[in-house]
Amino acid sequence: MASFTDRAKSFVKRVIGRPEEPIPVVTIKDFVSDLSSDPKRDALRYVESLFPIVGWITRYNLGWLYGDVIAGLTVGIVVVPQSMSYAQIATLPIQYGLYSAFVGVAIYCIFATSKDVSIGPVAVMSLTVSRIIAHVNESHPDVWSSPQIATTVAFICGFIVLCIGILRLGWLVEFIPAPAVSGFMTGSAINIVSGQVPGLLGETGFDTRAATYKVIINCFKFLPVTKLDAAFGITGLVCLYLIRMTCDFLSARFPRRKRLFFFLSVFRNAFVIVILTIASWLYCRHRKSASGKYPIKVLQTVPRGFQHVGPPVIDRNLISAMAGELPVATIILLLEHIAISKSFGRLNGYKINPNQELIAIGVTNTVGTVFGAYPATGSFSRSALKSKSGVRTPAAGILTAIVVIVALYGLTPAFFFIPTAGLSAVVIHAVADLVASPRQVYGFWRVSPLEFIIWAAAVLVTIFSTIENGIYTSICASLALLLIRVAHPRGHFLGKVTLHETRNHSEVREVFVPLKERPGILSSVKVTPPPPGVIVYRFEESVLYPNTSLLNDALVDYVKTNTRRGLDMSTIRMSDRPWNDPGPRPGQDENAENLAKPILHAIVLDFSGVSHIDTTGIQSLIDTRTEVERWANKPIEFHFATILSPWIRRALIAGGFGTGQPSSHAPTEIAPVVPYRGGRRQLSERQKQPDIEAIEEVPKEEEAPIVPEDTPFFHFDLVAAVRAAESGLGVNVDKSESSSLVKSPVEKTSSL
Repeated sequence: MASFTDRAKSFVKRVIGRPEEPIPVVTIKDFVSDLSSDPKRDALRYVESLFPIVGWITRYNLGWLYGDVIAGLTVGIVVVPQSMSYAQIATLPIQYGLYSAFVGVAIYCIFATSKDVSIGPVAVMSLTVSRIIAHVNESHPDVWSSPQIATTVAFICGFIVLCIGILRLGWLVEFIPAPAVSGFMTGSAINIVSGQVPGLLGETGFDTRAATYKVIINCFKFLPVTKLDAAFGITGLVCLYLIRMTCDFLSARFPRRKRLFFFLSVFRNAFVIVILTIASWLYCRHRKSASGKYPIKVLQTVPRGFQHVGPPVIDRNLISAMAGELPVATIILLLEHIAISKSFGRLNGYKINPNQELIAIGVTNTVGTVFGAYPATGSFSRSALKSKSGVRTPAAGILTAIVVIVALYGLTPAFFFIPTAGLSAVVIHAVADLVASPRQVYGFWRVSPLEFIIWAAAVLVTIFSTIENGIYTSICASLALLLIRVAHPRGHFLGKVTLHETRNHSEVREVFVPLKERPGILSSVKVTPPPPGVIVYRFEESVLYPNTSLLNDALVDYVKTNTRRGLDMSTIRMSDRPWNDPGPRPGQDENAENLAKPILHAIVLDFSGVSHIDTTGIQSLIDTRTEVERWANKPIEFHFATILSPWIRRALIAGGFGTGQPSSHAPTEIAPVVPYRGGRRQLSERQKQPDIEAIEEVPKEEEAPIVPEDTPFFHFDLVAAVRAAESGLGVNVDKSESSSLVKSPVEKTSSL
């Protein structure tokens, strides 16, 4: 029975091509064990990580309480007028902005990993909600109310983001770079400002949600019909900027009073709204028309408290009607929040957990629908304010929630005469700060002109089209650039530079740098090429299927241009030449030119920049080996330096590299799409037979290598790899025409 089992195993190994005595490599078992050594403990840690508040609430103290109270109350004073203004952008009743503000700050503190971020209504999300409402009403007029549409968006988007966070897929956000985020934020801010100008001036009669350039044109066109609202709106906007600039000037002039002027500047929104409300009440209280209208637009009655608490009404038909708009809303929801939380984490010296932050805003929006809230995410202006106010923990959100509750239950009668033009002034003042500064834009250009183009494209598309198209443009352009960089990475043929220590000239160090001079880098350094017959190449990217042909072309073309062809083609008739070989030009001595070139002996590949290699990459290396050996008409050594991953080592061994065995024993196809049944590739007799005499001349190791001896062509670093290739070249000095594959001596520190 045992012999039958052994024969069966041997048969299966022959069928799948597994060697009888395989070289030890990393296995799937190793991969699984690296994922988790104690699954039960990791599961408990995962559950604990869902509630970060548990990690710090037990250490809460009076020192933290003081900072949280100041920051929470400060943000609360700002969030009340802002949330009402943003609800106006979303074309929702004012109270829905307060609902979103309360839920955002109250729930976020339980799940937050950032102490600075303030969750609530924001301008870009509000504008997106207004567009979704308009889209649904256009295709299904008078079927669903605006609040139901908005809460459905919050529930669906929140649930999607929650699932992304729970599944730990937050790394997907990293595919959208900072210039793309800045581009669509800048374009969105310009869009919002242009849309609020008509409200600031009291202009009516045109669609403020049209493309930005159309809104700007219409603003100038309708200037002659500007109403009295402009007196309130422009006055409020001017006062907001005057107060801020005055406080900034006084802070610089009197540094000791900087904190006092900071809080005076913070209260400018509330102060301006209060003054405008008083002025509106004084002017409008006796000027109500017979139809119940006032000379200027005011909020009028705002319902007191939570009027719409209850389970959300989710209609499948409504979800189908808005399905095309949900991806954009979801992207904005998570992208803006992650960008803000990371920014303040870097600024204040702590690290946020993107997955947990996605869970936080996912729970906030799904639970928020119970209170009638519309989508909420991180606010840049309020987060900056919270950070500058000296916040210590996420618990500051509880104080902000208390302020919102007080406003909902105690101040709603005072909201009656708030002029809508004043709220437009608050929106313009807050959103204008989202526009990228010239210094920031120039920074994009200095670092990467291509990313600057992405930023500019996002801004222009947003202005001349829609926010949705601007987001898609920035994301698609960023992914296209990423794919281009993966598919067309840099690679360099290397030479040697010898460095001497300035203090101790006896210490010498060798480094390998590109042979081709690059502007601004090593422009005055003399680079020594490798010895004739040795090629050193560095590939600066993972070897993956989009770029493998580039690696193959670079090596094969260089070999054919700079090394000797193994066969004397001058003795071969034209009829025996390959169809794609045109032969020599008239008067050209093909053999003389060929003999002037060195014989290729070894190719050294620096894998220090390679973190992954796939099946197509291994096949490309096999094809490269086949082509260069066919050109040289002899086996060629392939040395690999600085292999970063055991999985790369495993893949290379599967392709027949690193072992020092003749290439005739290596596979010609690692995983063919269409298997070729015609047998193995044919080599000349010289290629098949290794040079036993040359191998016997290789000195034995006196000490054990630091890595397995069964892969002598995998090296610890590039210097060791080149030395091994050179020593093998030295063995063959008297056998320049030999076609054997010589096993090079490997020093103790040169193998991997």
